[in-house]
Amino acid sequence: MSTPVTCPHNPSQPHSIEPNNQQPEDVVGYVHAIETCGTVDGPGVRFITFVSGCPLRCQYCHNPDTQGPAARAAGEPMSAGEIVKDLMRYKNFLRGGGLTVSGGEPLLQPEFVRAIFTLAKENGIHTALDTSGFLGRNADDDLLSKTDLVLLDIKSWLPATYKNVTGVELEPTLAFARRLDKLGIPVWIRFVQVPGLTDAPENVEGIARFVASLGNVDRVEILPFHKMGENKYERAGKAYNLNDTPTPTPEEMDATRQIFANYGVTAL
Repeated sequence: MSTPVTCPHNPSQPHSIEPNNQQPEDVVGYVHAIETCGTVDGPGVRFITFVSGCPLRCQYCHNPDTQGPAARAAGEPMSAGEIVKDLMRYKNFLRGGGLTVSGGEPLLQPEFVRAIFTLAKENGIHTALDTSGFLGRNADDDLLSKTDLVLLDIKSWLPATYKNVTGVELEPTLAFARRLDKLGIPVWIRFVQVPGLTDAPENVEGIARFVASLGNVDRVEILPFHKMGENKYERAGKAYNLNDTPTPTPEEMDATRQIFANYGVTAL
């Protein structure tokens, strides 16, 4: 997730939910937060909508309060029209950027994402979907036709490690990645390096080998683990299993990048 950048923003007030068989501007979803000047979730300056709800239980999640169906319902109900109206107020600030829908997991609310992207594209806005890919089956070809970029988090390669990290299975993410490749949709791959959890050479090597097999990957980012969400676990009364886990050293990060380089992949 992005580190918030201070920009003025007054989110719309909640309202009652209407049926989602309306025009795109009337489709309602649940929103966790909005960041108006994000700089790391896609190219350029981004207007980022973080939706609520996620089926994964990643051990290093920065927003554990977005996890689960109850969290989705606890989000702020907003219409796609409200989101894009707010977005357009910042259009002149989105230098080389656009709109990113993140989470939580956006594909838990695919009709909402489709509606937002439909309106954004009508207004000439670049769209990016930030997803784990686990619910890739929820993104039909129509939604993906309105998606300019997918930020795909591949959290591990070894199935047992992936299940330990996320609580779910790996294969749906890989299937989604292959589908995006077939459709020719540009992808940024992101991998969080967690010492003692995801950084085993064979785990990294598997991701690097898989990424090298894809023809649509424009960028690979290795993100260092940090404890940004630790206090949120405490406030929610949830166990945080990574209290004693350090941030990876520059040397450890370089070793991971070298594994990708061995497969002809440049990782940032």
